[in-house]
Amino acid sequence: MFERILYPTDFSDVSKKALEYCKKLKEAGTKKIIVLHVIEMDPNIEKIPANLKQVLEKELKKTATKEIEAMAAELKKTGFDVTVRIELGSPVKKILKAEEEENVSAIVLGSHGKSNIKEILMGSVSENVIRKSRVPVLVVKR
Repeated sequence: MFERILYPTDFSDVSKKALEYCKKLKEAGTKKIIVLHVIEMDPNIEKIPANLKQVLEKELKKTATKEIEAMAAELKKTGFDVTVRIELGSPVKKILKAEEEENVSAIVLGSHGKSNIKEILMGSVSENVIRKSRVPVLVVKR
């Protein structure tokens, strides 16, 4: 039923809790998990010189790669086929794009990310994904 799962993560505690739910889906027939981390750059980043922007992006990707590879290894140990994606941009747009490109059967994500106050003011990523996704979305609460 849910053979291909998209698991977007921002490495927050609640997204790590969602990882545990992904593992439990093995029993429900899940074979592949696409682990996605989106690096959302502050709009003010455009004000800094291009070479510094590249250094910052490189460091953020390096840090994200460490975290995401550990998650991927954990999922592989459980028996899943795992694909890792690290992207720059809007989390909602990148999640929905990955949903389509990877032809997933469901999305599993945490209810709140690291930027709680911003989410309260602007609407959370999970809320927007629920509204716009074409596949079922499992939202894991704190």
